Amino acid sequence: MATQRILDFLATRRPSGPCLVVDLDVVRDNFHAFRKALPESKIYYAVKANPAPEILRLLASLGSSFDTASVAEIEMALDAGAPAERISYGNTIKKERDVARAYELGIRLFAVDCVEEVEKVARAAPGSRVFCRVLTDGEGAEWPLSRKFGCVPAMAVDVLRHAALLGLDAYGVSFHVGSQQTDLDAWDRALTDARQVFATLADEGIVLRMVNMGGGFPTRYLKDVPAAQAYGEAIFGALSKHFGNRIPETIIEPGRGMVGNAGVIKSEVVLISKKADNDNVRWVYLDIGKFGGLAETMDEAIRYPIVTGRDADAKAPCVLAGPTCDSADVMYEKTPYPLPLSLTIGDEVLIEGTGAYTTTYSAVAFNGFEPLRSYVI
Repeated sequence: MATQRILDFLATRRPSGPCLVVDLDVVRDNFHAFRKALPESKIYYAVKANPAPEILRLLASLGSSFDTASVAEIEMALDAGAPAERISYGNTIKKERDVARAYELGIRLFAVDCVEEVEKVARAAPGSRVFCRVLTDGEGAEWPLSRKFGCVPAMAVDVLRHAALLGLDAYGVSFHVGSQQTDLDAWDRALTDARQVFATLADEGIVLRMVNMGGGFPTRYLKDVPAAQAYGEAIFGALSKHFGNRIPETIIEPGRGMVGNAGVIKSEVVLISKKADNDNVRWVYLDIGKFGGLAETMDEAIRYPIVTGRDADAKAPCVLAGPTCDSADVMYEKTPYPLPLSLTIGDEVLIEGTGAYTTTYSAVAFNGFEPLRSYVI
């Protein structure tokens, strides 16, 4: 939802072209909500969701840690004031020279999901802590994660055993229940696997100490989602169920849940047309599309709330598309989007809940369109 601060900014600044505006007050509120919901868990903000320096500086000042996917993101977190001990290199796919650079920068916490990655870390970052990512099914997520990351629990045991053998600190396991996860039981299912890895290695004298419960915390789009407190209660209940009174250290990695509802994209209607005289469905083209930052409309997975100045008028379904010369640049066609019949060329629309995964998905210059502008207030 557009805050009054965002509306005032757009009214006074009148930025031209599509742009994202992020309200830092909302980010601050979200951080405190996560801290209250899971007070015993360390918060590692997923930098990939939105790496705006202003956001990183705010979170660093609040005491947040950071989950990074590259050396560039590590450097962003350091520049924002986060000490190296509060930064995790959470990508399981890393060049060995990047591991070495991260180690040189002081990073000592690395994600792995195979023996080969463990061997890279052992060579380039000796003695570091590693956690192994375990595969999850992602059921209940609107943006499920593929089998690209993680391994089955039995292999995670082999991976962490090998890490200990090579002198690394076998620190724990991680999982990700899928982005925009609305099933409160998803963490319970994943913690079943985590507990299995802990127990198997404990029998061999390797004592794991940490569970990284990943992200997946949703932001509100068109449907209501549970509050942070509900997730906290469900996750704490699952931890108690599986680990009893010996709950390990825990980490959460909110990205979308931290910044998604803090941002609004201002866009403009470029064209409204039909494909035939007797066509009942209008095509509405905006000056932003999949290549301008709305990549998560792929397969219509994320349906953003769209607000217009004509929302009191009658609405009808339309196909919503972007401005580029690419046939894939269509956001909503399978399930058309209801927009006012009075909507006209030149009207501005606000696309809400767009604080996460928009600026970083925006193409550099596809068709000559500039990357999505961002303002953080």
